[in-house]
Amino acid sequence: MRSELRAVRTGGAPVVVDLTDECAGFVKEETDGLLQVFAPHATAGIAILETGAGSDDDLLAQLDELLPRDDRWRHRHGSAGHGRDHVLPAFVPPHATVPVLEGLMQLGTWQRICLVDTNVDNHTRHVRFSFLAG
Repeated sequence: MRSELRAVRTGGAPVVVDLTDECAGFVKEETDGLLQVFAPHATAGIAILETGAGSDDDLLAQLDELLPRDDRWRHRHGSAGHGRDHVLPAFVPPHATVPVLEGLMQLGTWQRICLVDTNVDNHTRHVRFSFLAG
């Protein structure tokens, strides 16, 4: 298995960061196998969704509705409402697996691989790309 840890700058606001081009570059010299994308954080997730047409903003808006940034959370360190960031991975898991054939990810036409980060306290995240040859 080949694996790399990469830094991703997320800034200080909830964000959906498109990693698809980086993932494609990571597997382009491979043959067939599986790409595993993993966020080693308790407050971030990996999602496969369409971006650029509003779905990424819709996702963040729905997460705000589902997991409000207020004082209801028992986990209370960090910025106000940070406890909700620790619940996020139950809804947006910290991993995704994508089949790769002849060095090409087998995503659907509009599918993009994205880091979802609602934690405003950490401005840099890490994502591990791993390729398991088939």
